[in-house]
Amino acid sequence: MDLFRDVSPEDDDLQPIINGLFGEYAARYGNYFSRDAEVELTEWYLPPQGLFIVLERDGVIIATGAYKPFDAETAEIKRIWTDKSLRQQGLAGRVVHELERRAVLAGYSKIYLTTGFRQPEAVRLYLSQGYDAQFDLARDPEEYSQPPFDGRLRFIKTLVREAFSKTA
Repeated sequence: MDLFRDVSPEDDDLQPIINGLFGEYAARYGNYFSRDAEVELTEWYLPPQGLFIVLERDGVIIATGAYKPFDAETAEIKRIWTDKSLRQQGLAGRVVHELERRAVLAGYSKIYLTTGFRQPEAVRLYLSQGYDAQFDLARDPEEYSQPPFDGRLRFIKTLVREAFSKTA
């Protein structure tokens, strides 16, 4: 049985996963994003303003996700990850949906996120979840790696509280 669990971003069980996630980014992008790497503050992911969740199966973490405040009305989704052996099974979509549900409960009305220009599977996921691309989907994503762009593909979604009332 799969179960969501709230965790601290400093949880020891998470560290190999987060390191692996950043390893995947390095394999795709080299040091492209290192010049303006964001500072991650643990407190961003702690309730009430933020959240870090894991999806577990038989006590093993199979997917993760988090959100942190972007502004007073908007949560920013981060750290969406699924175990490589379990991808393409809808787990990331379940994590995104749970983050949205929890963001509504925390008082957010919008979700914002970015993904990199070399992550077409992430673009497909967010489009399938009803996110609005804030970039031209008809362009070659590699164009977004060149100035004036910064390599990040931005998405936004308005959260409708009623959509989550049945699952809350």
